[in-house]
Amino acid sequence: MENDSDFARLPGHLIRRVHQRAVASFMAHTQGHDITPLQFALLAGLAQSPEDVDQITLAQRAALDTSTAASALDRMEAKGLIERRLDPADRRRRVLHITAAGQMQLRRVRKFVVRAQDEIVAPLSEKERDTLLTLLKKLASGG
Repeated sequence: MENDSDFARLPGHLIRRVHQRAVASFMAHTQGHDITPLQFALLAGLAQSPEDVDQITLAQRAALDTSTAASALDRMEAKGLIERRLDPADRRRRVLHITAAGQMQLRRVRKFVVRAQDEIVAPLSEKERDTLLTLLKKLASGG
């Protein structure tokens, strides 16, 4: 970094700023629905799971560390959005299930989340959006 103005061109700085905008947009569009982006990701991931899933597997699918996922899942369980049950095949394992309230919450906020996502990429053309998503997927996967 040759001078301070180069800071504004650093990828990490720009990614952080876009993340801040994304979270702000999510929170503005879902205001009053008592859900965070992390909780939405976990609920959506759980709703898309065709089989029983434990919290470690769900955390991996959502690209979260297990302690962050565990504390979010604790809050979601307290709200009645999910429940944990013993796995009948392995009583040492607890599996997660989305409750009817969790499914209703997911249906209720999905349209607001879509609006937030559209707002995030609004300054881009369709081609730029496609390119951005391709590049973000590549960065997120590390290769």
